[in-house]
Amino acid sequence: MRDTNEMEIQFDSKSCNEGFARVAVASFLTQMNPTVEEVADVKTAVSEAVTNAIIHGYEKRHGKIRIFCRISENQFFMEVSDKGKGILNVEEAMQPMYTTKPEEDRSGMGFAFMEAFMDEVKVESEPEKGTCVRMKKIIGKGRELWTTQSL
Repeated sequence: MRDTNEMEIQFDSKSCNEGFARVAVASFLTQMNPTVEEVADVKTAVSEAVTNAIIHGYEKRHGKIRIFCRISENQFFMEVSDKGKGILNVEEAMQPMYTTKPEEDRSGMGFAFMEAFMDEVKVESEPEKGTCVRMKKIIGKGRELWTTQSL
């Protein structure tokens, strides 16, 4: 049984830090021996969550974004949180194509991408207090099935 492991980082809400967040989370994830596809999925999800915090949470104002990751067995958990303006209606915001910034050509697909690439996505938000996106991905699911079927 593998021990759990955790990491936490905090950085400024600048778009140049989105790449840093992707690489930091992917580096932490490598200890689980993920496939290239699993790493790409997690990197996409973290990128979308960080971009949402920068664009919508802080509306390009200065603030801090926090990422917390935990590994337990074959499960990867990630939280991306901000102390920005929050979301009035989370259910509405999570609908594909919904955007509060159409003038900036925002696609409104951030949460949809997170849900597509992760196994579980939960969003908690409170107006003027911030947002926390919690995600989970099972690493290695399907590999056991593949090995037994190939024998």
